[in-house]
Order: sequence, then C-alpha cells, then structure tokens
Amino acid sequence: MGLKAAAPPLPAVATEVLTSIYQHRLLTTTQIHTMHMPDCSRRWAERVLHQLATRGLTEFVRPGKGGPRLYYLTPAGANAVEQIPTRVETRRKLITPEQAAGPLWQHTLAVNNTGIAFMQTAHARGDDFGPFAWHHEIAHHAPTAGHARSELLIADALLTYLAIGQEMTFHYRLLELDRATVPTDTLANKLARYADLYRHAPSNHGQPSGKPAWQARYPIFPDIICVLAGKSRPALQRRAQTVLALCQNDPRLQSTREVRVSLALLEDLQAHGPHAPIWRRTANPTQAVDWLGRDRGPA
Repeated sequence: MGLKAAAPPLPAVATEVLTSIYQHRLLTTTQIHTMHMPDCSRRWAERVLHQLATRGLTEFVRPGKGGPRLYYLTPAGANAVEQIPTRVETRRKLITPEQAAGPLWQHTLAVNNTGIAFMQTAHARGDDFGPFAWHHEIAHHAPTAGHARSELLIADALLTYLAIGQEMTFHYRLLELDRATVPTDTLANKLARYADLYRHAPSNHGQPSGKPAWQARYPIFPDIICVLAGKSRPALQRRAQTVLALCQNDPRLQSTREVRVSLALLEDLQAHGPHAPIWRRTANPTQAVDWLGRDRGPA
C-alpha cells in the first residue's frame, strides 16, 4: 500500500486569508482577492482558497441560483487562527452553513464591501486602512431617554482610518449598513440614538459619574456613516432623503451637534471612494460633502 502524498505547504498569504475570514465572517472570492492578493491573478486566489478548503479550514456555500461562493471558517480553521497571538480580532463568532446561506449574507458582504472601498482609497492615497481595519458588530450601552435600563446600541462595524500627511490623523467611523429592510423611521431612530450614546454617563454607586461612557473606548466620538444598498438607486435616494429629514427634525440630534451623521449609497462609495462628494449630512442635507465633511460645492 503506497504512502499518501503530503499536501504542499500553504503560501504565506493563506494565514492572512484565514484571519480575514475569521474577523469578517463571510467573504467572497472577489473580496478575498481584492483584500489580500490584488497584484496576483484571480486564479491564484482561487488556488489558495482551494488549498484551505482541502485542509478542512474553510467551507463555502452558494446561496440562491448562481450566487457567489461565500467562504466561512470551520471550527478547525477558527482554532488555527486562535493560535496566532498577533491576530487583530479576539472574539469568536463562527458562521454555520445555514447562517452563511441565510437572509443576512448580503448584509455581511455589504459591510465588507464598505470596508474594501475605504481600503482601496487608503492604498491609493498612501493612508493606512488595511484588511483588518474594520470590526463587526460593536455594542454600546446607550439608554434611551426616559428608560432606566441600559439598552444596547449595536453598530454594524467600527472603521479606524489613519490618514498620513504632514500630520497623522486617526478617523473613527461607526457604520450603519442599511439594505432597506426596516422602515425609514426605524432607521432614523437608530441613527438618533447615537446622541443618547454621546450623552450617556453611567452612575457610580447611584451617583452620576459626569464622564460619558464612550470616552473609555474612543479618544474622540466617532462620526456615524450610514451606507445604503439593496434597492434601486431611485428608491435608495428617496430613502436617504426621508431619513435625513427625520434626523434633521429629531430633538436628540438637534441638541447634540457633536454627533455627526452622514449618508451615502454603497454603489457611489464603491465607484468613487469616500473622498468623493457622495455624502449628505443630517446637519445640512442639501450640501454634498466627502466623508470628512469637506464642502464640495452646492447640490
């Protein structure tokens, strides 16, 4: 009986790919190619993914008819990543095959496409925002006014972008990815709840601490970006206009100008990048600005 040939060693990029799937939960071949092997052929990316799957570290599903391959980690893949002491993500959240092909896969891919759009812009500008610069599902305690118990406010992701110029500047963004699956007033209310988060100061033995809770987590309060996808362009434009109008009239945001909320369409973000005048802010919805709020001229 002959000996079974040993599998060829994995290329160095395979560790990055495993870590990326661990952190971002669900990725397509195209996303992995763009994030980790942009200077290589797509065929090379497919070969790396095949090697990982052959070793039982990843699996994939194809949702619907003709859908893309959606890669997720097996328990063995997650265990392999957790042996890496320098990995960025420390939380384990494995995706099951049912979840991978379930109703939220498009939302997860859209969150990752948002991160990739920022990553590509950073690469072109010489800034620092790589494949591990966004983290999913960031939970905050943010009691709504009039409610004593603490309620969770969960952002879809936190983006940390380092702009490198004459001075290095960190920019933090909390992402709300909207696929038009909830009513517009529900989305607007969630965006306004970031004003509750800004003001929330936990008590210490029943006495107000006076220090907002977010300061223990962020050096500055992150701006909120809401990226819309999942419907036709006219439908998303109408939705954005409605949400902006509701937010502009919300007393929580009116009284908390430190909380800045911007909306853009994912297709515009992917086509033009975050530095293009594709954003509308609740403070002045008629003015097109870039993601840093810089005025790019009248609408």
